Amino acid sequence: MKAPKDQHFLIDTEAVDFIADSVPIQGRTVLEVGPGGGVLTAALLERGANVRAVELDGTLLPNLEQRFEDELSTGQLTITRGDASKVPLPAFDLVIANLPYSISSKITFRLLEIGFETAVLMYQWEFAKRMVSPPGDGEYGRLSVMVQTYADVELILKLPPRAFNPPPEVDSAVVKIIPHEPPVKILNREVHAVLVRELFSHRRKTILNGLKGMKSIYGEEIMTKLIGSLPKDLTGKRPEMLSVIDFIELANRLSDLI
Repeated sequence: MKAPKDQHFLIDTEAVDFIADSVPIQGRTVLEVGPGGGVLTAALLERGANVRAVELDGTLLPNLEQRFEDELSTGQLTITRGDASKVPLPAFDLVIANLPYSISSKITFRLLEIGFETAVLMYQWEFAKRMVSPPGDGEYGRLSVMVQTYADVELILKLPPRAFNPPPEVDSAVVKIIPHEPPVKILNREVHAVLVRELFSHRRKTILNGLKGMKSIYGEEIMTKLIGSLPKDLTGKRPEMLSVIDFIELANRLSDLI
């Protein structure tokens, strides 16, 4: 059996209960991305949540509509058809979902931009590890910096392929995400995002050489001024050695020159 739209349906009932109980949801509005067969949906509804589900695969809708006819009629459940990384999303407080792995990055950054109280999300294990990796770790990269800039991230459960139907080829992880303001004020979030992206696109280069490569984006004069203002102990490092605050402060220096 091939997973529709890159989905692997969670069938481990203990894991379902663990996820549904990971945050208080009684009376709260919960966004669920990719309800699939509705196993997690049912657990959320049973605990008194108002569920706002978004499902891309239209072939799954008839089953969901039949299974949750009563909850749909009362409005406790609504189902929006579409790609959750693109379509307008209904209002929500919390996010609890077994994400389609192909949109993990897109939907995570979109949710952080929209804002929420807490998210409990399923990812591929390797993706989840990158989210929580600290500076100096081999997994630390663009994803680590961008997520940790805007949220606290915690791995709360690891699941083997047999917990899903059909089983994926990799382990999976449940991650709890709680947004927060950046640890240092970011003068220009777009400049910060571009800086992090560009430096990690050449992660084996030093910061000095990475910044030189950004002259095509911000111009030779600006980048030369920036490089000249930086201490050598910073420019000689590679991107994976910089902390979240280091990236913010570097981006702020660049923003001041633009």
